[in-house]
Amino acid sequence: MEITLVTEGTYPHSYGGVSVWCDQLLRGMPEKSFHVAAITGSGSEPVVWDLPSHVRVTGFPLWGPPPGGPALTGRAARRFEMLYCELIDDLLGDPDSPADTFTDLLRELHELSWTESVEAALRSEDAVGWVLDAWQARGELDEAGIAPTVHDAVTAVDLLEHALRPLFRPALDSDVSHAVTNGLAVLVCLSAKWTHGTPFILTEHGVYLRERYLEYGNSPYSWPVKALMLGFLRRLCSAGYRNADLITPGNRYNQRWELRGGADPARLQTVYNGVDPEHFPPAGAEPAAPTISWAGRIDPIKDVETLVHAFALVRKQIPDARLRLFGGTPAGNEPYRDRCRDLIVELKLDGAATLEGRVDNILDAYAAGHVVALSSISEGFPYTLIEAMTAGRATVSTDVGGVTEAVGDTGLVVPPRDPEAMAAACVQLLRDADLRNKLGAGARTRALEFFTVEQAVGTFRAIYAELAGVPSARRATR
Repeated sequence: MEITLVTEGTYPHSYGGVSVWCDQLLRGMPEKSFHVAAITGSGSEPVVWDLPSHVRVTGFPLWGPPPGGPALTGRAARRFEMLYCELIDDLLGDPDSPADTFTDLLRELHELSWTESVEAALRSEDAVGWVLDAWQARGELDEAGIAPTVHDAVTAVDLLEHALRPLFRPALDSDVSHAVTNGLAVLVCLSAKWTHGTPFILTEHGVYLRERYLEYGNSPYSWPVKALMLGFLRRLCSAGYRNADLITPGNRYNQRWELRGGADPARLQTVYNGVDPEHFPPAGAEPAAPTISWAGRIDPIKDVETLVHAFALVRKQIPDARLRLFGGTPAGNEPYRDRCRDLIVELKLDGAATLEGRVDNILDAYAAGHVVALSSISEGFPYTLIEAMTAGRATVSTDVGGVTEAVGDTGLVVPPRDPEAMAAACVQLLRDADLRNKLGAGARTRALEFFTVEQAVGTFRAIYAELAGVPSARRATR
């Protein structure tokens, strides 16, 4: 059996929870062949994971050289114009309407690309004019009440063309496609489904659409550009929910988004993330100074700034407290890392709060603290949390995604973006060793019962077998 695993910006080109999950899945099924379709930025990103022998990788870069090809003429040009204009109208239409029209339009564009240079047409001057016409027909205005400009239309057309690139690559042929995120990864799976009849699974770790809303909220684009692109991503996520043969969220929290997006409840099956207990024995003795540790990638989604503000409040009550931040900085996030570093200096925490980079053994990050904190504003079912629980450390986490589902009554949960609440919970645990030890022991028991990698891999092994049917028969038919 061969499985296509579709990633976006994660495995095998970066570290983080989703990449850990992918590596666990691949290594847990050495009897299968895996083809990783890795959606990346430029295509020049280095592979940072040691790949097993039964895994191969094909890159799907979004920002490589612009596609070439002859201009469309005649019937093909008229067909493309109709499809593109209908697509733009759909993206600017009622956000709560079903994604069926959108999906049909994507399929027709995909099939047109078999014989015509659709990718080049997506970047054409005509496409810019059609977007402007659609905005003008709706009286679209930006935040200042000004009509969209040609520059806005060029930007929107460019972003849309880059986002659609995975749809126009040759369809990958395997027994099952597995998108480990919603969004652009779905394009690869839809292409395989339409071309080869390949069933596909959709696994969301975080909530893709929610994170894109947060991302575009901080982007420099004008409102009309944001509205068009968020309309595209909203429709695409809904298409993923509606067309996946099975949706396997990592927690029940995600199910609410998936059901709202059009998922059939009968095709939902929660599969929790898991860790290997052998890699996370009890963390052992606590450090000498009262310490809060944090682990993760340095990213605005992780909201390190709120944790630093909370730590400043902790220091007012526990002057010798320390905050140790472990984790690498993905390319492009250096300005955010520098902001966090400047905030530490501004709050006079330098020396007490330290950014220590990526640690070779993540267990060391959890053992470094009396308390492990998670300050994210968006999560799915975070690995750092269940790893810290397995290691027997007490945790303070924000109430996002599947955090409360993971913690149960074995940790303290506070609202996101609330430094006062985060500080109060950390102070409570730092001062109360009995409570800290009780919660840590309970967390380890809970993690060992519900969140092991053996359970997760075994579930997906059965899912693959059920969806693929008899692989050799499917290959013979194709």
